[in-house]
Amino acid sequence: MIIFDCDGVLVDSEIISNKVDADLFATIGYTISPDQMIRRFIGMTKRSIWQVVAQEHGIAFPEALFAKANAEIVARYETDLRAVPGVADAIRAVGGARAVASSSELPKLRRALQVTGLLPLFDPAVFSASQVARGKPAPDVFLFAAAECGAAPQDCIVVEDSPAGVQAGLAAGMRVIGFTGGAHSYPGHDARLLSEGAAVVVAHMNHLAATVAGMR
Repeated sequence: MIIFDCDGVLVDSEIISNKVDADLFATIGYTISPDQMIRRFIGMTKRSIWQVVAQEHGIAFPEALFAKANAEIVARYETDLRAVPGVADAIRAVGGARAVASSSELPKLRRALQVTGLLPLFDPAVFSASQVARGKPAPDVFLFAAAECGAAPQDCIVVEDSPAGVQAGLAAGMRVIGFTGGAHSYPGHDARLLSEGAAVVVAHMNHLAATVAGMR
């Protein structure tokens, strides 16, 4: 079974999400660039990211600001969100059982997949960290996805673009393919995923099917 992360693997949402968060942080006096956010926090749940920033900088984020961030991101999805280049063809070429396991909250996750036309390729096997106790880098969402689909963890291959996601996949007892083909990828991204334990890194979805075939 292949378990895909969503943000940055299936859809190019990381640029959108991190820009919205950085802009809203600035309104209450905390300055960080979207690129800095991506390098440090990619793969974590939004609430975890906000909690880390709040603790480190002594900032009390109003709950209304968190809700505003999610609302603005979903609004941007309607006009700006695109699927990662080549991903639909890659999913079909890989074949077999598949699922999505994401740090995004479930309504936002499903909307992202729907807007980009990818939801029919996975539904109903779409799972969120909001459905489990702990987000990535804990393995909970990957183990949940496997259990719901009747797959043994050792038979699963994860496709991830974040260090936290790689850590989560390995902690779940799964093999992990790193992916650096999203619009948010940065110099050294591939090396970082490999250093976290990804078995291999692919830079374009055109290479995914052959990579998966070599691991099955």
